[in-house]
Amino acid sequence: MRTTSNPAFRNLPTGGGYGSYAGFGQQQQYGTEPYGYQAPPTTGERPITIDDVVTKTAITLATTLVVGLVAAWMVLTKIVGAYALVIPGLLVGLVVSLVIIFKRTPSAPLVMTYAVAEGVFLGAITGVFEAFFPGIAWQAILGTFGVFGAMLVVYKTGAIRVTPRLTKWIIGATVGVVVLMLGNLLLGLFGVNSGLRDGGTLAIIFSLVVIGIAAFNFLLDFEAANEMIRSGVPAKWAWWAAFGLMTTLVWLYLEILRLLSYLQRD
Repeated sequence: MRTTSNPAFRNLPTGGGYGSYAGFGQQQQYGTEPYGYQAPPTTGERPITIDDVVTKTAITLATTLVVGLVAAWMVLTKIVGAYALVIPGLLVGLVVSLVIIFKRTPSAPLVMTYAVAEGVFLGAITGVFEAFFPGIAWQAILGTFGVFGAMLVVYKTGAIRVTPRLTKWIIGATVGVVVLMLGNLLLGLFGVNSGLRDGGTLAIIFSLVVIGIAAFNFLLDFEAANEMIRSGVPAKWAWWAAFGLMTTLVWLYLEILRLLSYLQRD
């Protein structure tokens, strides 16, 4: 049985005709889901298709992008301060994401609320970076889509197979970098500079490693989507898939934005 570093996809139902920072989950059997979750019986709903996943993900991503552009414009034109958008966007996005994860059922309104909150959060942060490094926003956006597209090609062509061993490696690496980032944050509160986020050589190397790990998480995302389609989960679960994929995209975008800012410093 495979697993995933993305908490959203750990709760997806699979099999039985009902048809887990930063993707599409993996193969699970009834009774193995965390929190004692049991997939409900077949209801006769239309099974999910790849078009459902693509459409819902596109809608979610487009919403985040449009809201983000507006938020960034508001920050750049000084209509509103960055913190006035960053903090609410971050808090709302965090709360809604936790509700989605623990609710364990797909909800289009919640996913769209998450998309809007993330748009506000990312847009405000991007506006700040854009003010210091003109042009960095579009570079980060193109870089994020470039990595996403490249990993999709890698998955579809079978250049890298999602094996249990690879899955364990990706999850272990993801947990490792998260622990390092939290440790760096904690040290920073006490005025200790670990060098992981100061823009130096070590920081650049660390960002490249994090981007690589986030990219490999897409392989787990795509495998989970495939498993959902093969298992025939109801079409409404495409919203859950869109939410899970968005968490990886957000993580990747933020790290690429950070890396570009390092590289553009004098």
